[in-house]
Order: sequence, then C-alpha cells, then structure tokens
Amino acid sequence: MIPCHNEERTIQAVVEAVKAHLDKVIVVDDGSKDCTASRAKQAGAEVLSHQVSEGKGAALLTGWRQARQSGINWAINLDGDGQHSADDIPAFFRAAEMTGAELVIGNRMNAVEQMPWVRRTVNRWMSRRLSIAAGCNLPDSQCGFRLMNLEVWGTLSLASRHFEIESEVLLSFIRTGHAVEFIPIRSIYKDEQSKIHPVRDTLRWFRWWRKARR
Repeated sequence: MIPCHNEERTIQAVVEAVKAHLDKVIVVDDGSKDCTASRAKQAGAEVLSHQVSEGKGAALLTGWRQARQSGINWAINLDGDGQHSADDIPAFFRAAEMTGAELVIGNRMNAVEQMPWVRRTVNRWMSRRLSIAAGCNLPDSQCGFRLMNLEVWGTLSLASRHFEIESEVLLSFIRTGHAVEFIPIRSIYKDEQSKIHPVRDTLRWFRWWRKARR
C-alpha cells in the first residue's frame, strides 16, 4: 500500500517493483496535481484518489480501510518516491513469521551515511523520545516502510492525519501489548525532496506528542 503525492516520476517503477513480490498493490493518490494516478494505474495498481491533499496519515487510513474491506489481513506500506527497495519486502514477512510480531518496521539507522543530515538528526531525536515513552528501544520510529497486521490496526483509535501517523501507530501497538520488530533495510536517496514541511509538520508532531505523553 503506497500513499503518495505528486510522485509521477517514480510511482510507476515503484509499483512494478512491488508487483514482483506481491499480487495486489493499492496506491492512494493524495490530491496530486500531476500524473501520479494514471501512471500507477498503468503499472497495475488499484488507485484510490483524494480530490485534495488530506495528508499522509489520511492517505494511509484510506488504503488500510480499502485493504480490510477486501479481506486483506496484512498490509506492507512503502513510500512512492523510490526511497525504499521493494526487494526488502520478503524480509518483512520472514520477520513476522519468525518472531510473531504484528508490526514490522524498517530500520535505516545502521547505515546512515547517505541519509540527509537533517532527517538523520530529527529521526534520532524523535526516536529517543518515543523509546522513553514506550519503555523499549525504537531505533527508527519514523520509517514508513512497514508490515502491519490490519486486524490489530482495526482495534486502535488513531487520530493523526499527517506525518505523525508513524509515531502514533508505533506507540499504539506497543501500549496495547502487540509485538513490534525492527529489521535492517536499504534506503535509496537521490534528489527527491522530502514532503515533510519543516515547520508545519514539526508543530503537528509536537501537538500529537503532548497528547500522547498523558
């Protein structure tokens, strides 16, 4: 399941790479102004579209609901900008099978040489705070490459509609007693621009964090 916004340059290749491992791919086009939706369809994805951008969290919720309605119990999420390698997908399912984890998250922090300095610094800062709240080590709390049990997700009460969704899902799984596992993944950084707004999305995360700590 791929949430995306204005990813016409990369989405077709991403969908094709994922389909080498999985039969069904859902792309949620979050109000793109380019050809993201049409190129995802050309690559063989089922495309759901928001007429206007509602945020990454809202796009993920749309995709998860569609997957559950289709009878799917597990969803693997990755970004549409080509940052994640689809060849890592089998490792997520192996980890879930071997450990019994109901949420498996990619860990980019063992090889951060290519990760932009700002992303690396912010991710470590957020991960430290979430680790304290969770009472366990969470090495890469912000990674969007994840395998999630949708039956568990359906029992959670989530309020986020933007980038803080990754933090909220992770903390919710842990606080409700569901096993979480991290696995090493590759990350591919090219010239893509982060969709995270440095001021607006940081403030949203802090607002969420104040509530989550209570």
